[in-house]
Amino acid sequence: PASRVHVEPSRMDSRALLALLFALAASSAALLLAPHTTMSSAALRARVLHAVSRSADVPRKGLTTGHFRGINSNAFRSPQSRRFRHSTLARCSTAAAMPSDVADSILKTAEEYPMLIDGKLRQGSAGTSPVVNPATEQPFAHVPSAGMEDLNDAVVAAKRAFPLWSKLDYDEKVTYLEKFAEELKKDAETIATLLTKEQGKPYASALAEVKASVDRIATVSTLGPLQPEVLHEDEKTRTEVHRVPRGVAAAITPWNFPVLIAASKAASALLSGNTVVIKPSPFTPLSTLAMGKAAERAGLPAGVLNIVAGGDDLGKALAEHDDVRHISFTGSVATGKKVMATAAAGLKRVTLELGGNDAAIVLDDVDIEPASRKIFQASMANTGQVCTAIKRLYVHEKVFDPLIEALVTHAKNARVGDGLTKGVTHGPLNNKMQYDIVTTLLDDAKDQGAKVLCGGSAPEGPGYFFPPTLVTGVKEGVRLVDEEQFGPVLPVMPFSDIDDAVDRANASPFGLGGSVWTSDPERGAEIASRLETGVTWVNAHITGDFAGKPPPFGGAKMSGIGREHGRAGLEEYTDLKTIRVAKKL
Repeated sequence: PASRVHVEPSRMDSRALLALLFALAASSAALLLAPHTTMSSAALRARVLHAVSRSADVPRKGLTTGHFRGINSNAFRSPQSRRFRHSTLARCSTAAAMPSDVADSILKTAEEYPMLIDGKLRQGSAGTSPVVNPATEQPFAHVPSAGMEDLNDAVVAAKRAFPLWSKLDYDEKVTYLEKFAEELKKDAETIATLLTKEQGKPYASALAEVKASVDRIATVSTLGPLQPEVLHEDEKTRTEVHRVPRGVAAAITPWNFPVLIAASKAASALLSGNTVVIKPSPFTPLSTLAMGKAAERAGLPAGVLNIVAGGDDLGKALAEHDDVRHISFTGSVATGKKVMATAAAGLKRVTLELGGNDAAIVLDDVDIEPASRKIFQASMANTGQVCTAIKRLYVHEKVFDPLIEALVTHAKNARVGDGLTKGVTHGPLNNKMQYDIVTTLLDDAKDQGAKVLCGGSAPEGPGYFFPPTLVTGVKEGVRLVDEEQFGPVLPVMPFSDIDDAVDRANASPFGLGGSVWTSDPERGAEIASRLETGVTWVNAHITGDFAGKPPPFGGAKMSGIGREHGRAGLEEYTDLKTIRVAKKL
């Protein structure tokens, strides 16, 4: 065990040395205790080392988690965090109570989660990487890491498959996608469990996401084919406009809804005649790789759909690949700009669904009870990690107090915890980076006089948990209002004049979604039309429950380029081709 610990002696002090000695003793004890506990010695040792490394008694410049080789230091929170001021002894007690199923899951290897390349399931040439459960901050599985050779194989396979796939009749493509959806449905519970472990969302939400992915494939299948349009025809000429697929499409997906977004991008790209290479977020690769198993069983032609796993460098290499003709990316504005810059070198087409800072405006005639319930859900769903979640709330001063009171009640009734625990309504934030963003923005708001009405601090113990939090006493100019928090912290601000509220809602570089809440839907629709967003709701927000054919989705301003979903989502992956026929020489 001692050989697995690397320490920089120059950075040690007496407390760090004491912690190291304790860790080594605990590591040895783990070997003796293993026969008497449900955990393996390796799991127990890792848990104890993790507990010691995060102890508030160890100074940041002494022994840190980064000094332990073989452990993903990115998964751990700073030892200085205010969340972890309980004792080392308490930590060790928590470690000893580690459930056996969690310990067993750590032993799972990358062989269980292969990539799909050229119709075959295979491992990566760049080794493996740990996948961390955000509810425990512990790795529970390893995932294959694709090397450049693997990536090139995937893109080349997709390019090779494109000519035949693009010429298939639309109904034949639909048949393949239906088989894929059927296999996904068979694996729904397995994929949902993986999704909860790697993403953090409650199991019921994870299962709903997988089922929604199956439904999305079915919905997209009804939107085609993209028939040629005859613009003009007479006895001499005929002019047609065709929608033609581009070739290899790269789908780079985020960690908040990894299965649904991957399924949506793949279905639209494939049914419009393209072939696809999916690269999921390194935070949530497992559920997407599980989709590859379903695709392989469904018998999709080799190379039509490929799924590779890896870090940000792999995504960059995929976007840069000469044979990729379209890049569909969902993620942050900063990364979206990099994707666009990369695409510019090869004049590749891009679809970018980026960040949002959605404003909701509540009018003075609103029905408090149903509005408060829906607003709370729309702001706190998936622990606030939704691109189109309500992130700023403007409330008319006449209904400000009663709406706040109702929202606080909803927040206090929420149950935060491990998504695999029955009754939990809100899981953890997905990763340390996002946890730090949320806490930093909240701390900044408090420094500027914000009042926290509920929530505001995380529970003790491991996990990136943060409760639903409502904040007042802020305005534009405060980072929590101006930036996208992507977490369960909602600033609520009063207004008296509707024109002022609309101006404030529009005073943002983002323009993804927005909503108006009122008992007068026609008045609401008029105000909604003034919001500078890609999609706007009246008396709803983030819901996809649209009657009839699904509408296009995408952002205005810095919230994105292009459209997904609906028929526009199919057309997004095509080029316009004009054919003019002279009937006589």
